[in-house]
Amino acid sequence: MQQVSNPFQAMKDIFVKPNQVFATISETHNWSWIPFICIAVIGALPIYMYFNFVDFSWYTELMVQAMAGDLSPAEQNVFRNVMADQSQSMWTGVFGSVFMLLVSNAILALYLNIVTKADEECVQGYTDWYGFSWWVSIPVIVSSLLGILVVLVSQDSQLSPVSMAPTSFAFIFSVEMNSSWASLMQAIRLESIWVMYLTAVGLSQWTQLPVKKTYVIAIAPYVLIWASWALFIAI
Repeated sequence: MQQVSNPFQAMKDIFVKPNQVFATISETHNWSWIPFICIAVIGALPIYMYFNFVDFSWYTELMVQAMAGDLSPAEQNVFRNVMADQSQSMWTGVFGSVFMLLVSNAILALYLNIVTKADEECVQGYTDWYGFSWWVSIPVIVSSLLGILVVLVSQDSQLSPVSMAPTSFAFIFSVEMNSSWASLMQAIRLESIWVMYLTAVGLSQWTQLPVKKTYVIAIAPYVLIWASWALFIAI
């Protein structure tokens, strides 16, 4: 079997032989910069392309109704004026997406660093798990490429922002932007299952924890967050 000799090969092989990739990166350093850069850049591209394609006046009104529909006309105008600059909205979205990835992976790394203390033989520290978080996030690239494709093939400039995430439940089930469930449905994405699987596989390579426990660790935070979010909306 061909050995994983560089980070670019690792990014390719993680789709077909993740066990070997995680076994390799546990013994290498500084490879995690590559998936980080690729995820950040490719993940921001659908947002950049969307704002250069969408009918911005239509988009502004859509967001006003979705986020400030219950406010007075005067308050809506304030909201509308804040969003008036298309370029500013675009770059806010671009940098906001990168920032959210940085924060979410930092939290995931902290979680993994804590729960893996159950394995006394685990030698990985927080920075190792932060690098690990970028490898398990690689499926985000696939969903981002699909988002780019949706924007490219669209003929209608009045394209819902949900289209930037075509693997989300909001896109799949056509959830309206003004729905109270819209944010949760946008957060639940098909690639999350893939991320959970890669996390479990990576844990099985980096720790001596039982396989069943690695899957519980990988799945638990998603189920807890989504269930709590849904309960909050329902109440």
